[in-house]
Amino acid sequence: MTPRTRSDRRIYTSVLVIGTGGSGLRAAIELSERGVDVLAVGKRPKNDAHTALAAGGINAALSTMDEDDSWQQHAADTITESYMLANPHTVETVTKYAHRGIEDLERWGMPFAREADGRISQRYFGAHKYRRTAFAGDYTGLEIQRTLVSRATELQVPILDSVYITRILVSDNVVFGAYGFDLRDGTRVTIIADAVIIAAGGHNRIWRRTSSRRDENTGDSFKLAVDAGGRLRDAELVQFHPSGILEPENAAGTLVSEAARGEGGHLLNALGERFMERYDPERMELSTRDRVALAAYTEIKEGRGTEKGGVLLDISHLPRETIMTRLPRVYQTLLELQVLDVTTTPIEIAPTAHYSMGGVWVNSDDHSTDVQGLYAIGEASSGLHGANRLGGNSLVELLVYGRIVGEAAANYSAGIVHQHRSREAIEAADNEVTELLMSDGTENVRALQRDLRNTMTDHGGVVRDEAGLLEGLRQLDELEDRQTRVGVHPDLAGFSGLAHAFDLRASLLAARATLDCALERRESRGAHNRSDYPDTDPALQVNLVWSADGTIEHEPIPPVPGEIAALMENVTQDGKLLE
Repeated sequence: MTPRTRSDRRIYTSVLVIGTGGSGLRAAIELSERGVDVLAVGKRPKNDAHTALAAGGINAALSTMDEDDSWQQHAADTITESYMLANPHTVETVTKYAHRGIEDLERWGMPFAREADGRISQRYFGAHKYRRTAFAGDYTGLEIQRTLVSRATELQVPILDSVYITRILVSDNVVFGAYGFDLRDGTRVTIIADAVIIAAGGHNRIWRRTSSRRDENTGDSFKLAVDAGGRLRDAELVQFHPSGILEPENAAGTLVSEAARGEGGHLLNALGERFMERYDPERMELSTRDRVALAAYTEIKEGRGTEKGGVLLDISHLPRETIMTRLPRVYQTLLELQVLDVTTTPIEIAPTAHYSMGGVWVNSDDHSTDVQGLYAIGEASSGLHGANRLGGNSLVELLVYGRIVGEAAANYSAGIVHQHRSREAIEAADNEVTELLMSDGTENVRALQRDLRNTMTDHGGVVRDEAGLLEGLRQLDELEDRQTRVGVHPDLAGFSGLAHAFDLRASLLAARATLDCALERRESRGAHNRSDYPDTDPALQVNLVWSADGTIEHEPIPPVPGEIAALMENVTQDGKLLE
């Protein structure tokens, strides 16, 4: 097959948004409402974005349920839970303007759960002092995505959801667009833009068990930013959810909601012991996500796990009515995937990679990067979550910074007098696609992806040590060499094979940044556990910033404002949902 199947396509816009999940759509909406020419592109249908999988809720100190709540307390809880690695200014921005994000959604028709008098209902989530998590059943993310898609449609925002972006176009450290191809027919697409916003998610798909679906969160954002001249921050800080299912293989890592523990579920090892008594006897199954994931990992590692390498989550002792009314998604998911009746049988689970708490280095004011005209938002960015994400914060982050970055990109575009473009940059991007498309090596991309996931699970998972991390880096060297000999074979089904090859390259870069930074962080803090450095090191209360040449900078964290610091405390989990 020739590398060209039909004519190239060139598109001009003021601002390009890469990613059509919640953060990308919110930015595109802001730009459109300001009268700015915007284009949003994604590699999967907008109605099926990763945002739609978020279940539990979205945080904002609305005080509809607890009048003593405040954005300052929300900020204090967030920084405490981050193990002091969150950027206080980023936290202040998100918590102070969270209410505006909720108001935007309300105005656009979001069906929030409400109290009898019409107030938005809010519930407790783990590590929150007050009830500040608004929700729409257990489909909050799906309803947010639907609301944003509806608003974008009203505004007639152009959305291309079958374009794979391979490279940001840069000239003298200034963005002038992006390059990619159409997944359906391979048409090359050159997009000329004043500004580019990366909103293409994180990198948790590079582990064997993950809550992300196939071909999403493969590290695209990281590679696009680094290739353009950006850096990554806190790549080692990955949140592992305690309860991902083990089977079937193609759905390994699919989440069992933590609401199952919140409603009274028991965690058991293969001996039938409620093992959380060993790790957090006061809070038991209501302990924090990082502690439960570490506890489950330890039970499995020390030989008290199941034959398949998991532990058991048992809700069968709960009244059937409770399960059917309070945990319907859990019941339905296990019935569909495993033909398992959770009202009678325990669920086999293990920790699963869930959320990238680090990401592209951004300025906390407007999420601009090291490259002029390039921004990053949502799970692609960094600064809010530190070493442990506070449940419910990710959805509000995308609304707050989606609006802020939309405004910043609009102002940046309006201020451009002339644009420098580079023919060489476009040709290099074009050649990269052509060379990969014409490759006919013996290595299989999917097999390499599987091997990479095994490497990251074995050597960069819940618990790490120096020997394992070094071995992981050695295996990465081998995988990077093998990926130079892949074979890519487009067929009538489209150009997904080419996309998988680019996914692999992104995953390899994200994996190296993760292992490099995990090796550098010689301590245990939050979700980052080093068995050879079990204590927290005050000298490492810094963010680790990784560059393409492998160097790592220790970036100081600004001081916490006094009004927030005064409210910081460890918050009990009693009676709270934990998502």
